[in-house]
Amino acid sequence: MSFADPSVSELALGHMPVSQGSAGDAASPAAIRRLSHTLAAGKGPSFKAQKKAIETLKAAVASIRTGDYDAAARRCLAVLQIDEQNGLAWHVLAICREKSGHLGEALNSYEAALRLLPEDPAIAHDLARLAQRLGHLDIAEKLLLKFLTVEPGHVEGTNNLACVLRDQKRYQEAVDVLRDLIQIEQTSPTLWNTLGTVLSDQGQMRESLTFFDESLRLDPDFAKARYNRANVLQPLGEPERALADLEQAMGGAETTYEHAMMRMARAMVLMGLGRLKDGFEAYEARLDPEMPEAMRVVIDAPRWTPQSQPLAGRRILVMGEQGIADEMVFGGCLPDVLEAVGPEGTVFVAVEARLVDLFQRTFPTAVVGPHRTVRIDGHLTRYCPFLEEITEADAPIEGWVPMASLCAVFRQDVADFPDRDGYLKPDPEKIARWKAELEALGPGMKIGLHWKSLVLTGVRARYFSSFERWKPVLTAPGCIMVNLQCGDVTDDLAAAEAAGVTIWTPPINLKDDLDDLAALSCALDLVIGPGIAGTNIAAAIGARTWLIHAPDDWHLLATDRYPFYPRVRTFATGGFDGWPRAIAEIRAALEVETAR
Repeated sequence: MSFADPSVSELALGHMPVSQGSAGDAASPAAIRRLSHTLAAGKGPSFKAQKKAIETLKAAVASIRTGDYDAAARRCLAVLQIDEQNGLAWHVLAICREKSGHLGEALNSYEAALRLLPEDPAIAHDLARLAQRLGHLDIAEKLLLKFLTVEPGHVEGTNNLACVLRDQKRYQEAVDVLRDLIQIEQTSPTLWNTLGTVLSDQGQMRESLTFFDESLRLDPDFAKARYNRANVLQPLGEPERALADLEQAMGGAETTYEHAMMRMARAMVLMGLGRLKDGFEAYEARLDPEMPEAMRVVIDAPRWTPQSQPLAGRRILVMGEQGIADEMVFGGCLPDVLEAVGPEGTVFVAVEARLVDLFQRTFPTAVVGPHRTVRIDGHLTRYCPFLEEITEADAPIEGWVPMASLCAVFRQDVADFPDRDGYLKPDPEKIARWKAELEALGPGMKIGLHWKSLVLTGVRARYFSSFERWKPVLTAPGCIMVNLQCGDVTDDLAAAEAAGVTIWTPPINLKDDLDDLAALSCALDLVIGPGIAGTNIAAAIGARTWLIHAPDDWHLLATDRYPFYPRVRTFATGGFDGWPRAIAEIRAALEVETAR
């Protein structure tokens, strides 16, 4: 069994943190008691001849109880140095590595333990839980099925299998698994909570409340259910109740991972409430190493903070983070940084490689280059090779700052957002060329369309509509539709063609040629779509943009617009089932436009 690293080419942070349903902790008191009993019983290969190894592993388990995972790991390694076939030592080492955040090493150690002790169900369960956390859902499913053949009816194992099925969008299978066990374990808050997450992941928010409420009735201190209820209350229009639930849940988080997720959700609710100063400060939670996609930066310079040093005259690196859409949103603070640094300093900007030309053209006094991202030991690690060439014969970077962290400095109130069409500058020659291409399509309003994300796994899918629902927009009179959607849309375009609608696809790579995409967006009369990379590029360059947003989109900052892009027109779905209403409003707005 092996684990391949997932792709890091398309990083993006979803609207809401993921639902919390997975149960269990490899280092929970119950799990550690089980290990202690195993050691006390002297079970395992040749343990009678390895009394010293047993005593060393007992000491390692004692260190785990006190949270000293490094000391525990050293003891396990000492045992393995003598006998690398000691499966229990590999299992204890895996727990240490996982709790220390060394997830890649933890995976390897769990695999070694399972290979040596294939009949130990606890190892399979622990490995499955970590595999699910890292997105290896197919492997997690196989391990859980193996575990449940040995431990049928196990509440945690069955619950976690349902979570894996949910994350694969196999919702009915997840419901069936949970329903069968709930008939027997009717007082299990864990199962009721996970059943709620299966519904909420599909956008059935109001229906899911019943199950979260039942979970909390059974156990008012169950932090997972309170966290999940908060993530439902927010899109249902009750952010204050959501905030209260999150703040109560944080105190009962079972693991550091759960606590990080709860802090992240709280930050988003605060920003959605318009409490910008508190919200952007709390948004630092996104960088917590426990967050699944947290960015770890490798730069030979300290992290800059407002308290560490003034910006004037400094050589500061601004590191782009998360996905392309996020670099559009948070890059709006770069003019503020350039002004604060002044002519005596230098601003270095690291962005996605496909955006370098756009940012360099916009900020000619800055030094713009691409960042690169690799996954090391289960963590996303970002670095800037272009800095090595620049700084060899120059003064070193004096500090670096994550791009989104600039908002805590320069956007503490909605009034701090500049009133402007956009802040990035597309290539004027490319704009002229695209205008000529569009003119050749004939008379009519040229509309650029985006309709889905490249990442539609799990909970993200509820933020997008099926292509069929776009028919009222596609058939708006006096309009010529232009495909701006990257990825494979062959079936969608064929369906439109069969319905008598022609959508022109420009002769560029819509995923990679982002400088051309920006120019084309500017040349169009209008760009329409949900809040994905393409619509954010259009908004950031000042193209006329209509943006469809979900009910829990914190970017509105308690206003009826996007302060990051104040001229963008917004259309609210009003709920995850509200796409038909939003599409109808866009169709009506297009009819007004073409009647002028």
